[in-house]
Amino acid sequence: MRKWLFSVLWLLGIVLSAVPASATEIDLDTIPSDSLRRLRRYEQRMKRMEERWHKLIPSYGKWQFAGNMGLISLGTGWSYGKNKQWETDFFVGFLPKFKSDAAKVTLTLKQNFMPWKWHLNEKFFIEPLACGLYINTVLHNDFWVRQPDRYPKGYYWFSTRIRTNIYLGQRITLKIPQHKRFFAKSITAFYEISTCDYYILSHIGNSGYPLHELISLSFGVKLQFFD
Repeated sequence: MRKWLFSVLWLLGIVLSAVPASATEIDLDTIPSDSLRRLRRYEQRMKRMEERWHKLIPSYGKWQFAGNMGLISLGTGWSYGKNKQWETDFFVGFLPKFKSDAAKVTLTLKQNFMPWKWHLNEKFFIEPLACGLYINTVLHNDFWVRQPDRYPKGYYWFSTRIRTNIYLGQRITLKIPQHKRFFAKSITAFYEISTCDYYILSHIGNSGYPLHELISLSFGVKLQFFD
């Protein structure tokens, strides 16, 4: 059975190799106009689909220390806009147990906006203002969205699982020459000063709430892979 199958495939290969290359080419002039239009629409549709899939590929990777989203957070995201002034990040963070019973994992969705970019020279540029909003959550049973039944009604008026944060910061970027690139096009160092909804409401409701506990300082590094 195998010898017979190999013989058929061998003969088929000889027949195909004898067909001139020009015989396998498609002459567009011989295709009816309606079919040609459908073919071109199909090619354009496939091209648009390919471009959309490319946009789903993350543009960069980030590492961040602190910022009310874990002691250390690793993330990725997408940069877009006419001058790449917008970013959307997704982070996974790690929160050591400290005085709690166990370590915890955090998830953060972050939106960034950098309105200006100043070029210092061919290698460096700074973004004098970076600002944004992010929402994060802690994946642990000790934190909840709705107050558990074990507490008196209205005892907790806020969610302990979901925090909304705002921040201001600055960035400096080193562009890596093309002949020296290994995997990143540029490296960015940044710092951010942030606060969250709970801290702000606590300060408003209690004038004695320490001001230094209202804000958080964080810093990190961004590696840009694609435009």
